[in-house]
Amino acid sequence: MSSISREQVAHLAMLARIELSETELERMSGELAVILDAVAAVGEVVSADVPAMSHPVPLVNVMRADVVHPGLSHEAALAAAPQVQDDSFAVPRILGDEQ
Repeated sequence: MSSISREQVAHLAMLARIELSETELERMSGELAVILDAVAAVGEVVSADVPAMSHPVPLVNVMRADVVHPGLSHEAALAAAPQVQDDSFAVPRILGDEQ
């Protein structure tokens, strides 16, 4: 079993800016040792004939293809507008002269 000292846990806590009591430092020392053992066990399984991977199954892109379609004509877009002015959409003024 790996061991991590109370001082190492205190140092990690200080780096992470986490305040731990003496009891928490002792408890975390044991918990971190278990985590280190688990990581070491995974490291033992690694073999040269097993390629490294980020996911256990291949990822598939589920997005549709980006296909260009014709849009509305200028006339069709303005046909749905409530008001048209100078061949453009007319909108109410929201800012006054106090700018």
